[in-house]
Amino acid sequence: MPGLDPSALEVVPARHGKAVPLARGQTVKVINTHGTQVLDTWSFGRDDMREFMSMEHSRSFNSKIMLGVGDSYVSERRRPMLKVIEDTSPGIHDTLLCACNRYIYEEQGCREYHRNCADNLHEALSALGCTFPFTPGPLNLFMNIPVDPDHSIRRLPPASRAGDFVRLRAEMDLVVVFSACPQDMSPINGDAKTPRDAHYVVEG
Repeated sequence: MPGLDPSALEVVPARHGKAVPLARGQTVKVINTHGTQVLDTWSFGRDDMREFMSMEHSRSFNSKIMLGVGDSYVSERRRPMLKVIEDTSPGIHDTLLCACNRYIYEEQGCREYHRNCADNLHEALSALGCTFPFTPGPLNLFMNIPVDPDHSIRRLPPASRAGDFVRLRAEMDLVVVFSACPQDMSPINGDAKTPRDAHYVVEG
């Protein structure tokens, strides 16, 4: 990737999750390496893991359903957790849809276990020795879910391009979790319906 030392990149493997500790003031640069990969994203307070990033409170706090540079995603306690510092993508990210889980894929006809973002969250937390009792609604980075005039929604391929990134700053000590969404039955991960690796860099 131009201007970036490849050795600094950390991978979020396709269909899997990764938990990333961040100290207050650090930033994480989340890169849509191939341009088509959605990343379900959560954050939790390291001092009190019961405090979690809330999409409903973030929408209320910002009076927006889609946040941009200068906005902060907040916890259910209305405290800023992640602030958007930079976004080279068209800025289309979803705060409405739930994380996919095994039941969504069963609904769509899967007869065997299908990897999913809900399980990825809990697996990634477990790798750090952490637990959380449920799956909060995620920030779906790069997911393109337009709301139509009749209030229905559509699931479209991401509008981002290969190498687009979002830079987020931790406003408190956090554990952030990314899931490279395993969805391969709708075009949310591109017209090819193929989950791919994404990358991130922790800065500061």
